[in-house]
Amino acid sequence: MRLLRYFLFRLLQMFPIALFIVVINFALIHLAPGDVSILLAGEGADPEYMQSIRESYGLDRPLHEQLGAYLGQILQGDLGLSFRTREPVIDIIAERIPATLLLAGTALVLASIAGVAIGAVMARRPGSALDTAVTTLSISLFSIPVFWLGLMLILLFAVTLRWLPSSGMVSIAGPREGLGFVLDVVRHMILPVTALAAVWLGQYVRLSRASVSETLAEPYVTTARAIGFPERRVMTRFALRNAMLPIVTVLGLELGLLLSGAVLTETVFSWPGLGRLIYEAILSRDTPVIMGAFLIMSFTVMLAALLTDLLYAALDPRVRL
Repeated sequence: MRLLRYFLFRLLQMFPIALFIVVINFALIHLAPGDVSILLAGEGADPEYMQSIRESYGLDRPLHEQLGAYLGQILQGDLGLSFRTREPVIDIIAERIPATLLLAGTALVLASIAGVAIGAVMARRPGSALDTAVTTLSISLFSIPVFWLGLMLILLFAVTLRWLPSSGMVSIAGPREGLGFVLDVVRHMILPVTALAAVWLGQYVRLSRASVSETLAEPYVTTARAIGFPERRVMTRFALRNAMLPIVTVLGLELGLLLSGAVLTETVFSWPGLGRLIYEAILSRDTPVIMGAFLIMSFTVMLAALLTDLLYAALDPRVRL
């Protein structure tokens, strides 16, 4: 019951946050310099035609009326039409999300599993030469801009060695079904996933090492060792379980940022995901797509934060007291 009450309390807190996000999203776009009607009508368009464009899109109405109409659309699940393609924004975004989840999700799973494992092992060997080398490497990886790493991978493996493709999700003349299609997608994923996972890996190694090291210094771990528990059981039952709390928090935030965290990576590798869509929408000033993508990403972060809080409360009952 306490967990259920905690869930309902956190859920109620989300509503004013969601409203604030919608208002900020609307304000940032509509208060930005430039006239959208000029973009829609084209440079040098007739003033009467531009006025008709403003009226048809409601741009001639006061901002508070436009905001009210925008809120009504969102409640109906309508994010408007793209200025560029005239297609529903929700359909355009839904078409791009699977590619982003495939890319960023794969990178996050690989980085988190490998990072936690490496960090836990290094926590048992503090100060060793291997620990120093891994710490230096993890800090370096975490500090490298992902777009620079992506460009270096393209230069080495796509341009110089010609082992892997440099862009896209599938080959133009490649298979479109069966095992051949899957292998073609995997081949295109290698470089962007490596770039994204490498940056995240450094973060999880550092976090896991620090958390496990702190847990191993706790009195209950010393007592467990004195009683005679095997070291493997001490690590799995006592150290890792309690060290997972801060890791779960970061992992939950990363899950929320999956849709937005690969914008630079998708741009560098021309990966047809949500990040690439945002880049293209910014270049063409496709306002509805930009606003829709921002909302979807914001709500995803909110949902991930809620799930993280629930998981944290389940792991540590003190949170929901």
